[in-house]
Amino acid sequence: MKIGKQHFQGRLQSWLLFLLPVMLAISCWPQSTATIQIETDVHVSMRDGVSLSADIYRPAGSSKYPILLVRTPYDKSSEGETCRAAAEHGYVCISQDVRGRYASQGEWYPFKNESNDGYDTVEWAATLPYSNGQVGMFGESYVGATQWLAAISHPPHLVAIQPSVTASDYHNGWVFQGGALELWFDQSWTSILAVETLQRAAMNSIPALEWAQRLPESDFPVLRLDNPAKLALYYFDWLAHPDDDAYWKQWSIEHHYSEMPLAAHHVGGWYDVFLGGTLRNYMGMRAHASTPWARDHQELTIGPWIHDGPMNGKAGSLDFGSVAAFNKTQTILTWYDQIFKHEKPQGKRVKIFVMGVNQWREEDDWPIPRTAYTRYYLNSAGHANSSSGDGTLSARIPDQSYSDTFTYDPANPVPTHGGSLCCLHDQVTQEPSGAFDQSEIEKRNDVLIYTTAAFDKDFEVTGPLTAEIYVSSSAPDTDLTAKLVDVWPNGFAQNLADNIQRLRYRNAAEKPELLQPGKIYKVVIDVGATSNVFRAGHRLRLELSSSNFPRFDRNLNTAESPENGTRFVSAENRIYHDAEHPSAIVLPVIPPGNTAQSTK
Repeated sequence: MKIGKQHFQGRLQSWLLFLLPVMLAISCWPQSTATIQIETDVHVSMRDGVSLSADIYRPAGSSKYPILLVRTPYDKSSEGETCRAAAEHGYVCISQDVRGRYASQGEWYPFKNESNDGYDTVEWAATLPYSNGQVGMFGESYVGATQWLAAISHPPHLVAIQPSVTASDYHNGWVFQGGALELWFDQSWTSILAVETLQRAAMNSIPALEWAQRLPESDFPVLRLDNPAKLALYYFDWLAHPDDDAYWKQWSIEHHYSEMPLAAHHVGGWYDVFLGGTLRNYMGMRAHASTPWARDHQELTIGPWIHDGPMNGKAGSLDFGSVAAFNKTQTILTWYDQIFKHEKPQGKRVKIFVMGVNQWREEDDWPIPRTAYTRYYLNSAGHANSSSGDGTLSARIPDQSYSDTFTYDPANPVPTHGGSLCCLHDQVTQEPSGAFDQSEIEKRNDVLIYTTAAFDKDFEVTGPLTAEIYVSSSAPDTDLTAKLVDVWPNGFAQNLADNIQRLRYRNAAEKPELLQPGKIYKVVIDVGATSNVFRAGHRLRLELSSSNFPRFDRNLNTAESPENGTRFVSAENRIYHDAEHPSAIVLPVIPPGNTAQSTK
């Protein structure tokens, strides 16, 4: 019997209409492989009724296992590879979209809901039929924040976390740094997040029936969207809170170390934007966690890595070698094998990559107990401007009274070149992060340069860096920046660490205090931290200026809020270095004859 074409197409369409709902239903069933089962888009109800979506990866069978939980704003499916490996290794791994992101309901607002939602998700996971009641969390950057913010809400079944490249405070070290806005990070990260928020808004802004009635048809608006600023109202809330006030303190991790009985493995990078927070979290939990077990189960790993980079040994223009490569998934599983399977720790609690010699080393603690904190004092004959100036650094306090002056013009700020940037660093048109030659920047007259003589033998600096600078300004407010540099014999000036201090916040981040023009102030700058061996023939350099743009926003020198100001003036800033004003950088020097264990 001959079947007509139209009849065949009709039968095919009927079958497709019948099969479509069946196929959709099947797609929601657990997916099985030889060793694991996967459930997608499992809905978890929060205390306020908002439903969050999670994917569950678990070993096949009926046994009970520890839970590894990751809560992310970057799409839960992006954690699939790690979760598959965890399930194959004997864990239940749950990847969840946080509130207002991807498949989860609600409104996205960074930090705001992570404590309650984290608590509710941990406790839900602990009661699953294949859970043994123990929950650990993992992840990096904001995914590290979801761990800490859950932890401060004290979910009873949360045993351990593995926060990687994340902060300890969301005012100082996330949105602001030393009182200055982390401009590049705040704006690029906000824009990245706004893309998915825009997609959600767009899907809710297609009133097709309304538009179908409109004439002329050429007035079709495509999409109906509000002011783009509404895609990230939190950014404008940040700008409205430049002081470290109650808005920020509600989320500060640093206020809660003594309440948390958690084990934690902290991972950071020497060129990571959140290095300071990683180190403070380790030190805070090591000293103050609420139980001896928790204090004893803190580990720290720091490598020569940039934020959101491949962790393959490359950072900016330098390649520290394949020995610096880092396997994130393996590190997570090794850590949780220690916690949940009681496997013996591998080596000492602190593992750092020492640049210069480019090797890993294990230590008993951080900062390294044998550190010799040594002041290197600034000196010059009054002309330290640029690398062709006469600025020096030495362990001797200057006995002559000189000072150095530079003009800081917000219309011509010192440009950022590498360092601890995030995000979009991998795009050609964007700011790169990591190690780069600072020689061009050092030619500027608004950069003061102080350099040691060449070292006649290797000189190791490993630990926190602090600059104590005596300064005056013609302005009622200005900034002071500091950068530590390793100058190679060929002239390559490798940036190691840098930071900024907005002088209105020189005494406290909670209370701005303007300057009295011309008055001398002692300003302490947290320059960050590093681990670097200055090889024989190298020199150590300190750069001082008043801008690092666009990493940080420009101080307008007018006493207006830089976040809202529209006018600016130049400032004459003076650095003092004499017996009465001994400006110095405090270096964490590791004495020769190191006895710490080195690893390949």
